[in-house]
Amino acid sequence: MPLEIKKSVKQMFAEAMGEIETIKVDQAKALLGAEGITFIDLRDPREIWRDGGVPDAINVTRGMLEFWIDPGSPYHKEFFASGNKFVFFCAGGVRSAFAAKTAQDMGLTPVCHIEGGFGAWKKAGAPTQTVEPKLAGTGN
Repeated sequence: MPLEIKKSVKQMFAEAMGEIETIKVDQAKALLGAEGITFIDLRDPREIWRDGGVPDAINVTRGMLEFWIDPGSPYHKEFFASGNKFVFFCAGGVRSAFAAKTAQDMGLTPVCHIEGGFGAWKKAGAPTQTVEPKLAGTGN
């Protein structure tokens, strides 16, 4: 018997897009390096090592986002309490839409996400950097 779901990913994405701020790559490029702006890269580290990253973006894997945002969590990261505007992105813009909605639902504001994600960023010729793998526990 097939799984009967209450909401499809497509429905959830449409709902998220109706509730969050979505910015184009040109708008995001204008925010890069600006005071009070933090870029959050939600991709898996292997994606970043393979494809590169946005300069000075903080990697927050999607699985840890809620724990890192919540000040009551033992995993909380202080940069989420900075009062900055957070610009979320992933590879194509779906995970970042879900992440922005979740962050906003948790009370983290202001947040937005980049339409088309890192793929659109790279295609537009926006600044990128090579990111080398780091081995856990080695400092490298």
